[in-house]
Amino acid sequence: MTTLTNPQPVSTGAESFDFENFSFGSTPTDHLFFADYDNGSWGNPRVEKFGNLSLSPFSLCFHYGQTVFEGMKAYRISDETINIFRPDRHLARMNRSLERMCMPAIPNELFLAGLEAIVKADYQWLPNGNDKLALYIRPFVIATEPRLGVKVSDQFLFCIACTPITQYYDKPLRVKVETKFSRSFQGGAGYAKCGGNYGGAFYPTYLANQQGFDQIIWTDASTHQFLEEAGTMNIMVIADGKLLTPPLSSSILDGVTRSSLIQLCGDLGIFVDERQIRAAELAEALVRDENAEVFGTGTAAVVSPVTSIQIDGVDYHPYTGDQAVMYRLKNELEEIRRGRKRDTHGWNYLVHI
Repeated sequence: MTTLTNPQPVSTGAESFDFENFSFGSTPTDHLFFADYDNGSWGNPRVEKFGNLSLSPFSLCFHYGQTVFEGMKAYRISDETINIFRPDRHLARMNRSLERMCMPAIPNELFLAGLEAIVKADYQWLPNGNDKLALYIRPFVIATEPRLGVKVSDQFLFCIACTPITQYYDKPLRVKVETKFSRSFQGGAGYAKCGGNYGGAFYPTYLANQQGFDQIIWTDASTHQFLEEAGTMNIMVIADGKLLTPPLSSSILDGVTRSSLIQLCGDLGIFVDERQIRAAELAEALVRDENAEVFGTGTAAVVSPVTSIQIDGVDYHPYTGDQAVMYRLKNELEEIRRGRKRDTHGWNYLVHI
């Protein structure tokens, strides 16, 4: 049984926060959850008032890349109930990432206790009746052993922080298929949600931004012919009445939203084909099928329409009209997550406050 240390009551910043006008990721909620790893086990779980961390400059997380994180969401579905969406799936992915980075797994009991504690402490950041708002939950683990020298850390910090979120992207996206730089490669750590994957993606994305693109779609490192994923999202295509998406591999993140939408396609009778997709094949489909759709999926992005995609220097314009299948999938997912439709898959983890 995980026994938590709780903080003294603090005034909540939610009371004065403007939930109608804010930028994602800049305002933390009032509390943090912590646990420490030392001597081979996790201990000292606690909730504390939000504040800066105190770490040695020698902490190994600053030098050798042992940092792993997750991105999750919680929703207020009634006066007394908050839904955390698919925590089991997020924990499984986090532990795969931790294993790849030679870091200790988070026990299920500790993970769920931390999520419940932080949601109960900061539930006022989810005012009832706001159907656009969610609580973005960021669990992360960092190596804290103070040691200069290339080694696996023996000490770690597990933390959960939160911030309010509405839409991550506020407009359809303009993207380009990247054929020069690579995000990952087979046998690498592309499937892990670790800091290095994002740091390495910044420069190519910056160059694309300078050219007027919102994001890039990565291709395989060997041939640069096959689509893999976007910078912050998995990628999906609707063409010829079916959903296409690249198969999972060691270079593609196993997206929780991706998994959920594939399951919903089965519920709705939409055929799903998980296979390699050539960029040239996508270009042909966008010419052949005027209703072909391209969209990104992710916890923050949810379902983000692509209105323009550049392939080999040519701009194509996928369908983003009102009848797009992606909107149907997004709505189905939102209805389940917000408790307005029966959860037949056991995705919702309900916390009573």
